Amino acid sequence: MSKSGTLKTTIENKIATVSFGHPASNSFPSEQLQRLTDEINRLSSNDDINIILLKSEGDGAFCAGASFDELLAVSNLEEGQKFFSGFANVINAMRTCSKLIIGRIHGKAVGGGVGLAAACDYALATTESAIKLSELAIGIGPFVIEPAVSRKIGKAALAEMTLAAHEWKSANWAQEKGLYAKVLETVSDLDSELENFTTKLASYNPEALSEMKKVLWEGTENWDKLLYERAAISGRLVLSDFTVNALNQFKKK
Repeated sequence: MSKSGTLKTTIENKIATVSFGHPASNSFPSEQLQRLTDEINRLSSNDDINIILLKSEGDGAFCAGASFDELLAVSNLEEGQKFFSGFANVINAMRTCSKLIIGRIHGKAVGGGVGLAAACDYALATTESAIKLSELAIGIGPFVIEPAVSRKIGKAALAEMTLAAHEWKSANWAQEKGLYAKVLETVSDLDSELENFTTKLASYNPEALSEMKKVLWEGTENWDKLLYERAAISGRLVLSDFTVNALNQFKKK
């Protein structure tokens, strides 16, 4: 697998399946974030598809969030804001996409990975799909993804996750809070449920699906500005001595 990650799309029966992968627990370097943003924007105007299924490769983590190597390489405010804007770009692309996006969360999600799951319109998971927002532990915070996560689980649950930065929350907890629509026992159960659900959904009136998408995201129009303001906060904090030391400690583990 490429160091910058892989991204591929297959289209069948009006469903576009977008699959991303990276050798470091499906984490996201900037190049991969841009690829995913571009692909979602491209699929948004494709009349041959009705819905998008977002998934990641392998049987380990769903997504480990931002690339630690790239975080450590940030050397100034501009680079920091640009890196975190990568997640802002993806979330905004998912938000404004004309197609409903269904998430296949087969394993653990951390940081930006939780943001990706939250930006899906509907997410199915397995019992292995625990979540964690560990950003405070490394001196930053989940500022860019917070609006997407809070929209799904509310501020109280977000605070519970963010302040207990070392704690994993179970997939069942995530379902209770509204992040996951269903939690299945196994990956094969997950894929069977996804096939049934996406086949039904893709057969519905595409205009109705598109209008429903708009309704689901009403009130988020300010994210075009908000998420980039948040990226600037993270970009500044990632330069702090605290964060540089914390990232180096994490890498040694």
